[in-house]
Amino acid sequence: MDFQKFLQGKAFDAYEYFGAHLTEEGAVFRVYAPNAANVEVQGDFSGWKLLPMKQKQNPGVFELEIAGAEAGMYYKYAITGADGRVVYHCDPYGMLMELRPGFASRIVDRTWKFTDEKWMQKRDLGKNYNNPMNIYELHAGSWKQKEDGSWYDYEELAEELIPYLKKMGFNYIEFLPLSEHPADCSWGYQNTGFFAPTSRYGTPQQLKRLVEMCHEQGIGVITDFVPVHFAMDDYGLKDFDGTPLYEFPHPDTAYSEWGTMNFMHSRGEVRSFLQSAANYWLTEFHFDGIRMDAISRAIYWNGDPARGVNERAVEFLRNMNAGLHKLHPSAILMAEDSTDFPKVTAPTEYDGLGFDYKWDMGFMNDTLRFFQTAPVYRPYDYHKLSFSMMYFYSDLFLLPFSHDEVVHGKATIIQKMFGDYEIKFPQAKAFYAYVYMHPGKKLNFMGNEFAQFREWDETREQDWDLLKYPLHDAFQRFYAKLSHLYLEEPALYDGEYNSDCFGWLEVDAADYVTYAWERKASGQTIVTVMNLSDQFWKDFQVALPEQYELTELLNTDWEEFGGNTKPEDQNWSVENKPYKKKEQALCLDLPPFTARIFKVKSVKHSTQKKTPKK
Repeated sequence: MDFQKFLQGKAFDAYEYFGAHLTEEGAVFRVYAPNAANVEVQGDFSGWKLLPMKQKQNPGVFELEIAGAEAGMYYKYAITGADGRVVYHCDPYGMLMELRPGFASRIVDRTWKFTDEKWMQKRDLGKNYNNPMNIYELHAGSWKQKEDGSWYDYEELAEELIPYLKKMGFNYIEFLPLSEHPADCSWGYQNTGFFAPTSRYGTPQQLKRLVEMCHEQGIGVITDFVPVHFAMDDYGLKDFDGTPLYEFPHPDTAYSEWGTMNFMHSRGEVRSFLQSAANYWLTEFHFDGIRMDAISRAIYWNGDPARGVNERAVEFLRNMNAGLHKLHPSAILMAEDSTDFPKVTAPTEYDGLGFDYKWDMGFMNDTLRFFQTAPVYRPYDYHKLSFSMMYFYSDLFLLPFSHDEVVHGKATIIQKMFGDYEIKFPQAKAFYAYVYMHPGKKLNFMGNEFAQFREWDETREQDWDLLKYPLHDAFQRFYAKLSHLYLEEPALYDGEYNSDCFGWLEVDAADYVTYAWERKASGQTIVTVMNLSDQFWKDFQVALPEQYELTELLNTDWEEFGGNTKPEDQNWSVENKPYKKKEQALCLDLPPFTARIFKVKSVKHSTQKKTPKK
């Protein structure tokens, strides 16, 4: 590491210098505490006696080489501030910590030989813009648990998880933050160990093996990363050297809405710390992408547009993303941002923030609100479901239905559907058909795929017993079918950020609450027709732009998915007669809360002669 670059906020490899590193004789410890009066280290290697550290080559860097220190040993720093107060800290660059409530860091042997070379070599330099991304978001501790309620370790989790992902048609997983955190209830978003995979589920080596196992089965792995704020625990980054080293010194900007400390992104040392942490996860663990949390809180002061843009934080995001793209050209960077700040996914060379994808929070909110609305009022909210295409091409959007939508009294996805138990399920199937046929990469939180009714609780596993009930079992089968359909049909993902690949066929039928659209790519066309009213529409017609020969791929009302339509009962036809100034119409029955998906088998070009204008 270049120390001057570290101070300037340009380092991406600070973890190679700071922290505990094994040597031939033992280990060398380095910690940055420029305002400390004194720094000492203690651990297993000293019988927990305090050993003084010295500033040597670089100002503010305290270091000590200790013979006999070994991988796995525990250690802490004792930092004396200018006021004489001594506080014990974990290592900011520590790569493993003891299980909470303890906070000692542990020495790590980073030696590892990856076996996923083929995956890494073929990873898409095009950021998957023209490939499907069906992301399963999960919390490692509450997807499944052992019979005694304990957690699976990283490898055990992979063994259980991977076959399920393959079955359900998910080709990516996104973990809620795996970096160390003191409180289970923070879900990993209030960190103390930005370089340390949480010891709740095992060791860094076991996490690397999980990633390898996923790659071997063609599944990409994304992790959440929190570059905006950190936990307030005294042993963490707060007042690290007796002064606000990582956070703002003023109360009006220091504290976040979550009871955490905001990073001061204008400091070079803080920038280097965070950039290095992001690079560490991509380099050391072969993660395929990073989803950055709460980006709006970095763009605007405390996330409030009325307070103005935090220009230094925006500059930090831009520089970090540019550096990560250079180091990892095929890694994917995602932003959770609910604002309309421009150019979030534009390249940094064009004054963009440089993210590859942005969560489409507007799409998520509009869609859920529509499906919560009673059918009698849906004609008045009709354009909520078409509005997303008015702005879709302004950024590179991902469609998220994440953990945030199934907690804090918001109700789960299936609960959000209007009505009683029985009519929630057909609506949820139509809901997901709409999402998967809409342009944009997909993300769904665990449990959504089998209609979990209970809100997510990080202390309990998902309610897998629900699959004993026919409607939940049928819903899971439907979800798997829909997911695989998405993965298998290029028209549903190839070129989806090109406006030529999408077209409305019916978007002016508010009285019927019906919609129809087509997706085109790779010489294929997929047509979707949807009825979101509680009425049965017999022989409903949709004008087709060309003379299509169709085959039905999926009907959310099929019996196998808990509906009433037998697959042999097509109840649709293509009629070669003019309709709405088109030469052909699709005539079909639309039961309440139903989506029907068709594929164009062939296109017959019209031979009708046109009368020349005189």
